[in-house]
Amino acid sequence: QLRLVESGGGLVPPGGSLRLSCAASEFTLKTYTIGWIRQVPGKEREGVSCLNSPDGTKRYADSVNGRFTMSEGDGDNTWYLQMDNLKPADAGTYYCAVSGRGVPRKTAWGHWFVRESDYWGTGTQVTISS
Repeated sequence: QLRLVESGGGLVPPGGSLRLSCAASEFTLKTYTIGWIRQVPGKEREGVSCLNSPDGTKRYADSVNGRFTMSEGDGDNTWYLQMDNLKPADAGTYYCAVSGRGVPRKTAWGHWFVRESDYWGTGTQVTISS
């Protein structure tokens, strides 16, 4: 059974940085979309970033574009989310998630990713406060 474990959350002041990690075990998918979804109490889950394996592209929510960078480890089934210039609106629980499909063309990837992810980690908390 594929398992995802997040780490790296914490408390930082506005403008600070965090690096989240997602370690996947039993990862045998050949086609997939992997990324990060965040949940803020009282709000809908939001796709923050994803890697679409069919074309290797990375996608970002408009709210984080230019501040967050997703990367992958060197073949060790680990993915990272570097978060810089953090804002209070970035606070929430960040989940690593995987879909066994690539993002369909002409699709709003964020909503699709939240809806179609098959595997989820348990989440890591990000708090932004001075």
